[in-house]
Amino acid sequence: MTLVSRLSSLFAGATLSKKRPVSVTDIPVTTGAEGSLSIPIPDPTSEDRERDKWQCVGQSAVRQEDWDRVSEALSEADIGLHLTPGGMSVAELIAFGARSDVVGAVEHALLDGSPEKDAPLLAGIEALETLLCDYPDDYAIALVVALTHIDIAWAWRGDGYDIQVPELNMEAFLAHMDRAADILQPYEKSHAHSPLLNSALCALIRTRRDHKGGVMNLIAQRYEALIDLNPLDARQMRNLGTTLLPRWQGNYERLELEARRTGARLNPVWGAGGYTWTMFDAISNDVEALAGVDVDYFIDGIRDILKKSPDQLTVNLLAAYSAISMSSDTGNDAADYNRARIHACRNWIICDHLTELHPLVWAHATQGFDNTLRIRSLDKFAKRGLEEANRVLQSLFMPELTRGQNVIFTESGPVTQLP
Repeated sequence: MTLVSRLSSLFAGATLSKKRPVSVTDIPVTTGAEGSLSIPIPDPTSEDRERDKWQCVGQSAVRQEDWDRVSEALSEADIGLHLTPGGMSVAELIAFGARSDVVGAVEHALLDGSPEKDAPLLAGIEALETLLCDYPDDYAIALVVALTHIDIAWAWRGDGYDIQVPELNMEAFLAHMDRAADILQPYEKSHAHSPLLNSALCALIRTRRDHKGGVMNLIAQRYEALIDLNPLDARQMRNLGTTLLPRWQGNYERLELEARRTGARLNPVWGAGGYTWTMFDAISNDVEALAGVDVDYFIDGIRDILKKSPDQLTVNLLAAYSAISMSSDTGNDAADYNRARIHACRNWIICDHLTELHPLVWAHATQGFDNTLRIRSLDKFAKRGLEEANRVLQSLFMPELTRGQNVIFTESGPVTQLP
């Protein structure tokens, strides 16, 4: 049965969560009770500019139907292990740009509920499918098409538990995932050195079900291969930890084991940071995982990450994570002890490392860094992040502010001045 025939009767009852990039402009920082607080807010950040540049490479080439350029640029970035200064895969960005118009059209059709009967849910992907004949044996083009299927699959499914997903939505999800797997299968051995291919294969694991433990072994093997190809790409370690939560394909014992294995294997690169990155999202989304984390090892990893990646994107990420993601009581004594220990790290992260504010990072921290988050108003979302960051900073520097001192963040960190 073809994908079109499999999906033709399924287009009903779906919802979409979505995260979009945002540019923050002229949002004022409020003042303290007596003194004032001042911190630079770059608009856009250097990381934003770099990511936008590479996304535009993919998007503009596709709009000009220059698929040779897409293939060349994506392959070069992938095999060259190119990353942005903030650690984002350049190949991922090019591939995202190349499929963004098609995926965006489907997401728009699903955004507010059931799509219209004539919604263009298959037109874009059908056009991309023809490229597989025009570019046989081109793994970069195959990746763009397969990743489009994966994105559309998740647009149908959302990020809820399986039981929360309508049956028709789940069928559409599985159909697109199956098609992506079929497209990538011929390249699994011949291009085993490709981080982007391995990333796509890892993304397909969540469709697997194996209660005898075999799927966890597959997760460990595939993510180990992926992470070792480009150990500086921290997102893959974070994805490993999330995938090993019980709600997806793992259990707490295997999560801890793989986090420790990753930490030990990547010690020459990240110090203890490999453990921290693997547990990063898992413990912020699962109380039992938080209760079981080796908190001393985790905090050592935070310090080692900042030594390896002192860029302000990473600093804002870790500051917002400790200040916001680890701020709420859970009702579990062991989890709350670990949470409080990590929460306290916000003080030294901010005082020793923060020189500028990235409001979007703080806004996403309030939502658990949910990659499928629906953002209705980008400006309001950014403003919320600024307000949360300002609340944290004012609380941290309240003694200075109440004494009438001004707190000014410089390139060397925060300093206090009398008016």
